[in-house]
Amino acid sequence: MIGKLKGLIDSYGEDYVILDVNGVGYVVHCSGRTLQKLPRPGEAAALSIETQVREDAIRLFGFEAEAEREWFKLLQTVQGVGSKVALGILSILSVSELGSAIATQDKAMVARASGVGPKLAARIVAELKDKAPAFASIDPVVAKLAGADEDASSPSAVRDAISALVNLGYARPQAAAAVAASVKALGEGAETGALIRQGLKELAKA
Repeated sequence: MIGKLKGLIDSYGEDYVILDVNGVGYVVHCSGRTLQKLPRPGEAAALSIETQVREDAIRLFGFEAEAEREWFKLLQTVQGVGSKVALGILSILSVSELGSAIATQDKAMVARASGVGPKLAARIVAELKDKAPAFASIDPVVAKLAGADEDASSPSAVRDAISALVNLGYARPQAAAAVAASVKALGEGAETGALIRQGLKELAKA
């Protein structure tokens, strides 16, 4: 099995790259995010590889980081998620965004990916909640605030600020993360307007 490839970028396809390793061109399928981060043809690149062997073909899937590879494998443990859908999800969401979406059960965020309908998105967040490999990197404050706009025990300024950012079109995990950062920056007694303004600044940094 191939676990890693290091070589020169030969050319790009719609959802793959041809990586020249000592004169042998490997067709490696990648998410849109990974493809965008790879260098121009002729330049060196290294990819973590997941090999799928089937009766009629051997396919290679490449990832910029090992965490993305782990998510790719984990997503496919959910019924209805194959390699194409898994890559589609990883093309729309970064590893941290996907981890936050799973942790906060944000079905709508996962459903943004091509080939993922509401029912499949619900199944993904439900089945992977206790299996996600990247939970350690999720700020516990973000997870706590993710549903704060619907939690009466949360400070009203926090609830209102998250709700306002969601109404502006931001996904709940992003809104929660922005307000969490704002609370850290301004203090727990910050008013709604200040949290919203600071939250927008935090979102602009992303």
